[in-house]
Amino acid sequence: QVQLVESGGGLVQPGGSLRLSCAASGFTLDYYAIGWFRQAPGKEREGVSCISSSGGNYADSVKGRFTISRDNAKNTVYLQMSSLKPEDTAVYYCAARPRLCYKFASYFGSWGQGTQVTVSS
Repeated sequence: QVQLVESGGGLVQPGGSLRLSCAASGFTLDYYAIGWFRQAPGKEREGVSCISSSGGNYADSVKGRFTISRDNAKNTVYLQMSSLKPEDTAVYYCAARPRLCYKFASYFGSWGQGTQVTVSS
């Protein structure tokens, strides 16, 4: 049974940092792409970053501030977020699909429950 569990969200001041984790079970990361998406109130879910065996990619809005990585031994993907801005406030989700990253959420079949990130002074 495929399961994804996010953790690491919270309240942080502008300019601060957080590290999100996505722990996977029921499959091994080696053959899957893991994407991070976020959804703010009243807005559509948007792709933030994705990692596969080919490497990682980022939305323009987070490039240079967020870093995605994975630890295959722990079957976990991380999203290190730095220089956080109020507009980064959202529920962050990780999702899995076989092999390749895609920009759109509809290409991902397995989702975690989400973790809230709030950037506010």
